[in-house]
Amino acid sequence: MTHATLRIAVLIPCYNEEQAIAAVVRDFKAALPSAQVYVYDNNSTDATQARAREAGAVVRTEVRQGKGCVVGSRLGRVRRVVVVNVNLRGR
Repeated sequence: MTHATLRIAVLIPCYNEEQAIAAVVRDFKAALPSAQVYVYDNNSTDATQARAREAGAVVRTEVRQGKGCVVGSRLGRVRRVVVVNVNLRGR
């Protein structure tokens, strides 16, 4: 089975990442074209959500502040065979 036949979800938590999020989404879509890319915004006050949508991500909001809340929320809502969790820090 190849990544083209698997149901893959890429889950990206973020907070105020408008400068980097579009490139990250585009990179994952290029590397895993069959994957669905989800951006979980954690109360950003900048244009993170808009940049993520423009790049082709499904944007969801987690209002409970903190990465732990985002991780718990996203894993419970996405039904895929393979789930790729990433961290935007350090990009």
